[in-house]
Amino acid sequence: MTNRVFLDDLQTQTDTLRDEGLYKAERTITSPQQAWIEADGRRVLNLCANNYLGLSNHPALVEAAREALTKYGFGLSSVRFICGTQSIHRELEEKLSEFLGTESTILYSSCFDANGGLFETLLGVEDAVISDELNHASIIDGIRLCKADRFRYKNNDMDDLRQQLDAAAGARYRMIATDGVFSMDGKIADLKSVCDLADQSEALVMVDDSHAVGFVGDGGRGTHEACGVMDRVDVITGTLGKALGGASGGFTSGRKEIIDWLRQRSRPYLFSNSVAPVIVATSLKVLELLQSGDELRTRLRENSQFFRDEMQRLGFDLVPGSHPIIPVMLGDAVLAQNMAAQLMNEGVYVIGFSFPVVPQGKARIRTQMSAAHTREDLEKAVTAFEKVGRQLGVI
Repeated sequence: MTNRVFLDDLQTQTDTLRDEGLYKAERTITSPQQAWIEADGRRVLNLCANNYLGLSNHPALVEAAREALTKYGFGLSSVRFICGTQSIHRELEEKLSEFLGTESTILYSSCFDANGGLFETLLGVEDAVISDELNHASIIDGIRLCKADRFRYKNNDMDDLRQQLDAAAGARYRMIATDGVFSMDGKIADLKSVCDLADQSEALVMVDDSHAVGFVGDGGRGTHEACGVMDRVDVITGTLGKALGGASGGFTSGRKEIIDWLRQRSRPYLFSNSVAPVIVATSLKVLELLQSGDELRTRLRENSQFFRDEMQRLGFDLVPGSHPIIPVMLGDAVLAQNMAAQLMNEGVYVIGFSFPVVPQGKARIRTQMSAAHTREDLEKAVTAFEKVGRQLGVI
């Protein structure tokens, strides 16, 4: 018989989240993901998708997906080492390695799985992980699964990282783990300094580049390219579900010896179905598009700079930076929820972020630019932010 007290307690906690402005409602979208979408019965400008390059509904990718479904089928009903490896899986892994400048790559169902299957496979009780305090939940959970000692350093603070490396000096192997881009702030990690400290300590470096692969760096390869450390990062994890088409799937890329061992022992890889053929084949088309020119990356940079300049001119409190993640800092969770709701009424789709996604007292609206946005789109968004911001006393 179900424990009614338990269920009532969960309901009370959920109701409390609503009262505190922390409840995460889900809006229903009835259109493809693109700059303008149909959500909750209205046409709105989408300013909060990870669709950085505007590829989620790109005609060339939709056509590639159609062709892939006909040629490779819908699913494989198997894991990779049984009968779940098609030629395109091998091809995508090779192409990702070429694009990233790494030795080898392994595909996962998601980057969450890639991070979840990394640390316990490589590190044991004699080892240590030194993790940035603002790392993504998937890195945190992945580290929790392994038996290595855990150390945490202040966000992007190299002095503190040095101290934590010293504290872990007795470990057999040490691994520094960091996001390439901290997704709630849009800040890029100081990878050059991280790699310098790693070299001094003979430590490994792991970077989750989910919010960078495809558009950060001159060639869009990611933060390791932007920071000039392409040959110094040992492990890169990333997703196919953001800039690279926005579907699903993830990967781990890096030193050949590491990738070979993950293929043999990484549990999310060994015990999860292969990435669907349609996603794999379409991701190959994404890489082809990315390497054919810089138009999308240029437009994304221009859109990000325009929106940031206009919002700063109006007096909004933004997290400094150049990334297309542009957080509008508000502090109060209820205020963030109210502002998001009023912006929706103005035809701009954004979400208020609050604890536990961000620290207490750091509630915000995280806007995200896309190459699919036009200048007219962004002007409309700025006008809406100004109107609502003045009504709520934010500016």
